[in-house]
Formats: sequence, C-alpha cells, structure tokens
Amino acid sequence: MARQSISFTKPNDEWLKTQVDKKEYSSKSELINDLIRQARKQQVEINWIRAKLEKAENSGFTNESKNEILAQSKSLLND
Repeated sequence: MARQSISFTKPNDEWLKTQVDKKEYSSKSELINDLIRQARKQQVEINWIRAKLEKAENSGFTNESKNEILAQSKSLLND
C-alpha cells in the first residue's frame, strides 16, 4: 500500500480524530480510504446520471401525453 503524507485543516483534523475516538474507524487512514471509496462510487453514479441526461437531451422532444409516457415507462419496468 502506498504511503502518503497529507495535511488537514484544524476542523477537518478534529473531525477525523472524533470519528476514530468514537470507534467508527480504527485509524485516520481507514477513514480516509473509506471516504475516497465513497467519493469514487458517487462519481460513478454521477457519470451514469449525466450520460442518461445527455442521452435524453439529445433525443429531442415528444408529442406523447404524460399518460402515454407513463404507460411506456411502466411497460419497460415489467420487461
């Protein structure tokens, strides 16, 4: 595992210490790695949502009614 030396602001360092003191994590390193994993997972989800939004924006507008759109969406869920 790679070792790094990083600096924290006082409020962030205090928060990290509190999490370790509360036994939420065994060390600051464990906590930082968990935060990075969460951020990476969140970025994957953000990228997926952006791709879906871009696809929707590029597909144009529809003349279907809201009931037709809802029925189509429900049918896709049942497939």
